[in-house]
Amino acid sequence: MSQVPRREVFPPVDALQAELDRLAAAHAGLVKLRVIGTSRLGEPLRVLTVGDGSTDAVVIAGPHPNEPVGALTVTALIELLCQDAGLRADLGLRWHFVACADPDGARLNEGWYGRPGDRRAYVEHFYRPDLADQVEWTFPLVSGDYRFDRPLPETVALMRLMDDVRPSLVCSLHNGEYQGAFFYLNRRDNVLAERLSRLPAVEGLPLHHGEPELPGAEPIAPAVFLTPDGARVGRAFLAGGSSADYAGRFGALHLVTEVPSWADERVADQSAAGRTLGEVIAEGAAARRELVETMQESMRAVAGDLTVHSPFRRSTESALETFRKLAAIEEEAPAAVRLGRVATVAEEFSHRQALHLQRLRLLGVFLRMLDAELAAGNLTPAIRRSRRMLDERFEDWYGQAEADHPGPPIEPRRMVAVQLGAILTAAAHLRQRDVN
Repeated sequence: MSQVPRREVFPPVDALQAELDRLAAAHAGLVKLRVIGTSRLGEPLRVLTVGDGSTDAVVIAGPHPNEPVGALTVTALIELLCQDAGLRADLGLRWHFVACADPDGARLNEGWYGRPGDRRAYVEHFYRPDLADQVEWTFPLVSGDYRFDRPLPETVALMRLMDDVRPSLVCSLHNGEYQGAFFYLNRRDNVLAERLSRLPAVEGLPLHHGEPELPGAEPIAPAVFLTPDGARVGRAFLAGGSSADYAGRFGALHLVTEVPSWADERVADQSAAGRTLGEVIAEGAAARRELVETMQESMRAVAGDLTVHSPFRRSTESALETFRKLAAIEEEAPAAVRLGRVATVAEEFSHRQALHLQRLRLLGVFLRMLDAELAAGNLTPAIRRSRRMLDERFEDWYGQAEADHPGPPIEPRRMVAVQLGAILTAAAHLRQRDVN
């Protein structure tokens, strides 16, 4: 982890592809670079392979395009493996790196990649597709009478790669915003979970002790959870399974790493907040209902005038439906949650920051949808009026979020170091198990 070089920015897609070319040329004979598919817009999807171990590991960066830290992790780990023959031999793996699983979506986020930690830049240039348009959540899924069999071209490329190498380890690299670091494992491995739980502290990153990302996720160790069942998530959101579901076909260990972009000690504060968790949840649910109603009203005001079928429009429409479904899942949480247990500071902080995030992300994409219309020359009164009104709402919500600022941004190098450490910890754990 200490060997991870300093990084100031996240690389745009073209720069990342050039870096892969440089690595392949610098380590010819050790590194193989090949195309495994094509994105929806025609971008080549490439995998870089290092080593000649007896078993295989697949590392997936950028499955969500607003989470680019994995690209830096991949290039740092490639360099480390190429330079350290002893490490390659000790781990006994052949490594396959997908440095950008969704290049089309990544290009729509590049406006903030050069300014990590700038919250305004992040939300003004933010893009995240609907679950059914996400590489991570469009793997084939059959669950009872529910079936999803519309994998994206990018997802098909990952499936083809896993079918080809039959991995024993699959790592999916993610980063969040205001929560602490946390992990998902697809098996209850207490030893590995405890080791992962200790890693973020090496770089001074707090663990996530607030509400789990998906309500009902089961903890194994502090900030380490069992991977949510793909059937439950896919059915609820009319999407597919995850890379964890597909990795399960090969009996592979699947690891998800989530590292924060901003640091705040409150995410790990287990002291009492002075309110019940039921009160915190109810307050957040009411605020989200207000958010969805505001956005739905704004959508109705311009729906008849929209002419551009932009990814921002699809994202906005689907996000509104996703928030509604998330609220329904929260309602299914155990009744004990609402019987008066005192919330921790971490839980209260988590809910409050989630609201700021949801407001700014949803409104930011909505404004990009309207800007696409204006750029196309669609200057109807309804679109111009909504753009002015929502710009004022954005400034209001952004001001509220800044007044409740979650602490300083985290240097990208530290996020990369934790992800790299987690991958190597999982790989070493598998190797030790095989030796035993």
